[in-house]
Amino acid sequence: MIKKEQAYFLIQSLINDMPEYGSIKVPDNEKEQWTVIRSLMNVRPPRPVSQSFLEVQNEYLSELVRQRGVIDCCSFEPSHLNKRIFLWQGDITRLKADAIVNAANSSLLGCFQPCHSCIDNMIHSLSGVQLRLKCNEIMQQQGKEEPSGAAKITPGYNLPSRYVLHTVGPIITGPLQKRDCDLLAGCYRSCLELSVENHLETIVFCCISTGVFQFPQERAAEIAVKTVTSFLERNSSVRRVIFNVFTDKDNKIYQKLLNN
Repeated sequence: MIKKEQAYFLIQSLINDMPEYGSIKVPDNEKEQWTVIRSLMNVRPPRPVSQSFLEVQNEYLSELVRQRGVIDCCSFEPSHLNKRIFLWQGDITRLKADAIVNAANSSLLGCFQPCHSCIDNMIHSLSGVQLRLKCNEIMQQQGKEEPSGAAKITPGYNLPSRYVLHTVGPIITGPLQKRDCDLLAGCYRSCLELSVENHLETIVFCCISTGVFQFPQERAAEIAVKTVTSFLERNSSVRRVIFNVFTDKDNKIYQKLLNN
């Protein structure tokens, strides 16, 4: 099945599963096809899916990931602060690592807004519908929303990373409080502890809580670096911690903390 046929199959399957989107047509352009597939995946509830859908989806996403380019974290230069800490600017979903960290929401089911620019949306989109299903399984067993500062682990499915660590950062609605800082530090510690428990040597952190959750970027970076550095001083099993930044502002902040 060629890529266009895969796209048509996936779109039609998703529409059949959600008849309310029956007016959507399959575009001819590859980029537009991916936009439709991603949008439908984003809004799809966490319910069972056929094996035939998964097989085609996995082939489609694996090729898409390959075309976007996979970057091996082992090629990065260590920071001046600590030889086990690294900094990289770019799209976290392109990184080959033992685990990447997802800045999740308390439902842990991913972003339901079609093609939203948040990291949660992009990770779920490129991982595939299995990720939402797995997260739903975890949440059904837990029986309550995911608390801020904790973390859960899932496979990465179609991502270059083997696993995804999901953590919910604090939401800032007023002046920054000590509790907010403690919760953010807890996110980093929880992810590192999960890495140790699961024998993961390379972990990639995004800038937790600094997007729509409105945590001040400079203070968040200070907490992140301090928490990770302290953890690495006590633990030798985590070999590489990569701080992944996307914006130029965050890159400058982390450069100052790690390489001055």
